[in-house]
Amino acid sequence: MLRFSLLDQSVRFADVPASAALAASLETAQLADRLGYHRLWLSEHHASRFLCGSAPEILIAAIGAHTRSIRLGSGGVMLPHYSAYKVAEQFAVLSNLYPGRIDLGVGRAPGGEMRVAAALSAPHPPSFREFPQQVAELVGYLDGSLADPRLSPEPIGDVPVWILGTSPDSAMLAGQLGLPYALALFINPHADPSLTDLYRRNFRPSAQLAEPYVMLATTAFACDDADQAELLRKNYFLNIARLLGGGQQPALSPEESRDMGFTEREAMIVGAQARIAAFGTPGVVRDKVLALAEVFEADEVMISCNAYHQADRLRAIELFAQSFAMAEAG
Repeated sequence: MLRFSLLDQSVRFADVPASAALAASLETAQLADRLGYHRLWLSEHHASRFLCGSAPEILIAAIGAHTRSIRLGSGGVMLPHYSAYKVAEQFAVLSNLYPGRIDLGVGRAPGGEMRVAAALSAPHPPSFREFPQQVAELVGYLDGSLADPRLSPEPIGDVPVWILGTSPDSAMLAGQLGLPYALALFINPHADPSLTDLYRRNFRPSAQLAEPYVMLATTAFACDDADQAELLRKNYFLNIARLLGGGQQPALSPEESRDMGFTEREAMIVGAQARIAAFGTPGVVRDKVLALAEVFEADEVMISCNAYHQADRLRAIELFAQSFAMAEAG
């Protein structure tokens, strides 16, 4: 049965303090927990005007205390900045706080500009080339096969390690290590099913996972009516164009974007995104998401739903859950 999950990026498109954006992440998590979403992941971004979630492990700890059953994880920790041992310790602590609910998604991307990456890993340069070895060490510390130095505290139960990616390298690594693979389609909208096929062809069963497992992450906004969906679609893509263009311009509200058009450059930025994003009434969004899941043979879909107004976001999350009857499915 296809599972549905949620990605939270602690976005503040609106002109609000970071504390408000982080409070919105908590509110979103509590709603997702009540509605029956399978898991909620927190992203890692640095030096961003719009994205406040620079420390997913801290957000996981905070959100875990205010939710009951939803799985919580990182989407993901940018491992080259850090010691694999230290990350393993952090998530071992989380597993003791919230047993059976913690995931550890890791990625190789810098999560910001290279000067930010250098600051994060100072005084040493970030270890992008050592990423495969770091992942192997991380898995070893968490499953107990790497016991020197000892991990303290010991994790409670399993802490699944996921590979997040958008390229053939990440797909192959996930397969070779026998780890679940999360394809971030909203980051690389040009990705095609050859990536998930590559993952499956290279998959080797591991102590963590006997068979391949694919999660597809994409953008989805379910709205009460088509007019509202079109307005939020336009607003979202205008703000994404600004974010991807360097993030120096202030974000636009839906009301401000209503009569605006895209520049040629903005249209190029969002053209591919529009292909994979699902906007519309619940039935339209459901059909688009199911079609993407079928094409990529996904076992799970994680949606990103970043709206300017928190109320629009919460409503979209609620409508999406209703369209798939998540609460009834458990």
